[in-house]
Amino acid sequence: MPIRRLTADDAPAYRELRLRALREHPDAFTSDWEDANSRPLEESRQRLASGQVPFWGAFDEHGALAGMVGLDCATRAKQRHKGTVVAMYVAREAAGRGLGRELLRALMQHATVIGLTDLVLTVTEGNASAIRLYQEAGFTAFGTEPRAILVDGRLLGKVHMHFRLI
Repeated sequence: MPIRRLTADDAPAYRELRLRALREHPDAFTSDWEDANSRPLEESRQRLASGQVPFWGAFDEHGALAGMVGLDCATRAKQRHKGTVVAMYVAREAAGRGLGRELLRALMQHATVIGLTDLVLTVTEGNASAIRLYQEAGFTAFGTEPRAILVDGRLLGKVHMHFRLI
């Protein structure tokens, strides 16, 4: 499946996949479906057009967006060396094909090109498949924030992970 940087033209597919991710896996994200669903498509278009948080997409054999990941780069002077991996999601029907690994590879390559030295991310405690993916990509856990998110009355921890690019 081809991996490429998403553009403003991908906004409808990006928004649809993002809403699906938030609906199907509310415990995996700090954003929530209700808030994201209330936002107009134009906001997604602007997000992708701005490039402030670049996103990559994996497309299936029919050209449909099947996975995505974003890179939120720090803007403060003392943190500009690092970026945060955000909004990683691969649709259930596309899982098991290595898309998550390929999306991370594209993000990491870009991060290196733009001069980042470190990547960080969080993953919900207990999400074994995501933790395994990140560990296989070279991320290491450095702590867990207890009670980091509240989802349907349940308090869940977030595992913090780090990857050294150079």
